[in-house]
Amino acid sequence: MSRNIVLTVVCAGVLSCTAMAQRPSNFISYDVPGARSTTAWGMNADGAVVGTYVDSNGKQHGFVLSGGQVTTIDYPGAVVTTVRGINSRGDIVGTHTGPNAAMPGSGGDIHGYLLRAGASTLEPLDYPGHMNTIPQRINDDGKVVGCYHDTDTMGTMHGMMADNGTYVALDGSQYGLVMPATMTNGLTEDGNVAVGLYMDMMTGVNRSYIASAGAFAGFDFPFSLATSVWDMNSSGEVVGQYTDATKRVHGFLLNLGDLIATFGANPQGATGRSFSFTSVDFPGAAATGAYGINPHGDIVGNYVDAAGKTHAFVLNRGRRRGQ
Repeated sequence: MSRNIVLTVVCAGVLSCTAMAQRPSNFISYDVPGARSTTAWGMNADGAVVGTYVDSNGKQHGFVLSGGQVTTIDYPGAVVTTVRGINSRGDIVGTHTGPNAAMPGSGGDIHGYLLRAGASTLEPLDYPGHMNTIPQRINDDGKVVGCYHDTDTMGTMHGMMADNGTYVALDGSQYGLVMPATMTNGLTEDGNVAVGLYMDMMTGVNRSYIASAGAFAGFDFPFSLATSVWDMNSSGEVVGQYTDATKRVHGFLLNLGDLIATFGANPQGATGRSFSFTSVDFPGAAATGAYGINPHGDIVGNYVDAAGKTHAFVLNRGRRRGQ
């Protein structure tokens, strides 16, 4: 049931953007005007970008960039608001953090919401029976993936999917595994294949996974210290970030399209096959994270410049022009 809560929406004008001279990289840097830091989390087929920014007072807000304008989204009374995902209709999902975030055992006081395109009321997205929910993505069928957790943000975290009021755990239990510390960050349109990240409890290493009806397969960026998948588009292109041996953070792109088409019902059937990882690094950045990819293959994320400031970016991969 929808809650009759009106969003605080403020038009903040045109985002400042700087196209990088290093063609053909097609990187564009974005900053919400006056922000201390800006991060892009997702992008839809029409080029609308969603994310978060920290204002000059240190408060974090969600934003939507569409048609050259950025709109700030604040959940009423929230300490922190984020926008994490957007589908082709313009439906968005995100989180709001309550006043008990710092209390021991609260797990962060983080709750999810859905804002449908053109609506002014928020629909709650909270996994039943659990304290905290983080919606990460929404596909065009309205299926939402992310995670839920209780007294902490790691050990009690489990992947989940919400579909028209029905909530399903995606935590490895359906594959006969015991996998706490799991987050689901991408889903095919039919809902049959999911990708995300998990903590390997034996080694303490952050890893990524692909899963479908009967199987689960973990994977890592080659020779990395940690790998986190953050999104997948309808073509099976996956983006995320990894930490290299020198502890520098990079974005990456991996195409699982052939794997999904051929082994969608059993990703472990692709054991021994070769897949190509591509690093995604904003030119001159100290660190880069790739967090979202749209159906055209355009990538969004953030990077840290030499002065330590965080900016959002869009990487236009040349499949589409416009916006």
